[in-house]
Amino acid sequence: MANAAPFSSQSLQDWLDFILAVHPSEIDMGLSRLRQVAEAMALDALPDSTVVTVAGTNGKGSTCAMMESILLQAGISTGVFSSPHLHRYNERVRVDGNELDDQSHLDAFAAIEQARGPIQLTFFEFSALGALYLFARHKPKVVLLEVGLGGRLDATNLIDADLAVITSIDLDHQEYLGDSRDSVGREKAGIFRTGVAAVIGEPDLPASVTEYAQALGTPLIRVGHEFHADYRADHWQFRRPGRHLDALPMPALPAMNAATAVAAIDRLMPEISVDALAAGLSTATLPGRMQPLSLSPRLYTDVAHNPHAARYLAQRLEAMKGQGRVLAVCAMLEDKEIEASLAPLMTVVDEWFAAPLAVPRGSNGERVAEAVGGASIHGSVAEAMAAARSQQQQLDLVIVFGSFYTVAQAQHAIAGE
Repeated sequence: MANAAPFSSQSLQDWLDFILAVHPSEIDMGLSRLRQVAEAMALDALPDSTVVTVAGTNGKGSTCAMMESILLQAGISTGVFSSPHLHRYNERVRVDGNELDDQSHLDAFAAIEQARGPIQLTFFEFSALGALYLFARHKPKVVLLEVGLGGRLDATNLIDADLAVITSIDLDHQEYLGDSRDSVGREKAGIFRTGVAAVIGEPDLPASVTEYAQALGTPLIRVGHEFHADYRADHWQFRRPGRHLDALPMPALPAMNAATAVAAIDRLMPEISVDALAAGLSTATLPGRMQPLSLSPRLYTDVAHNPHAARYLAQRLEAMKGQGRVLAVCAMLEDKEIEASLAPLMTVVDEWFAAPLAVPRGSNGERVAEAVGGASIHGSVAEAMAAARSQQQQLDLVIVFGSFYTVAQAQHAIAGE
């Protein structure tokens, strides 16, 4: 453990190093420790903001980004807490679409350190509480809290939200959430509150979620039931009883998450205009989600790191590849389901380039090579990407994926060229 907290005048990196060392574990599920500190700081509620908590195996960040974009187009102030970050810690907290300066985070960390006493907090708990501190200061009209892991025991669940959202449910983090979709769903449904509606973007909803909602008295707004999304080649339609929105633009982010975002906005603030909805969907972006680093030749990055996300990535690549080949650069964390995550991509990827991740829990690349039946293994993500690009022909597409770390390293390599 670090001996002493940095002074407030020291750098943000000094504080990040400190809070990484405060707790011996990266993950320590439960809310009792965090709640003690939050109550001492009067941060166990955000009375000046309407709060939306967003859980899901995948799609949380995209859904929050589209909701944020729509709200800003409607002139409504926003606060967003998301994780992890790609390049800078500041990415985790946005107010009115903008990151906050280092000093804002230094102030938040110093206040938490003063309040926590002997209580140990994980890095994520520090960051979540820091976000609540900053939202309490800025008082945005709507706060969007992206769940870090699960829901029931996640730090974001400290707050009683005014609307809950579940984007998708699939297997990931089984050591914490269980090894069935029912158990995963029950953990995510832990963000529900009695009488507070929950928007559900998962079309194949586990029984555990509906049973818990019924027992708790949580009204569910489910895709395919209480709302519908009909997709066309260049637009989509949103329908619910009493409202039918035609010709909504296809977003750059996954369309199924757009439907969830619109359903949440529709429930929260149905007075928001169709123009604001359309403009918000058209302009919403999120780094690392099928993000183009080069269009000629085609080079994309994606943070897909579990089977659910890999299935979606495979669909996107199949639609995009055209007459060219798909060359995949992959580096993953050792504790991920590497084999199951790569299986959906086997029919669309023509050549594989594996790399190690030089981070805690990083795989050395050999499991990736074995999972795909053979791949060239390179010394780093940058070297694997360079090898793929050296073999890329005019119509080919290079995709770099496997984790947030992979995408960050690829983007750093491109920026350094």
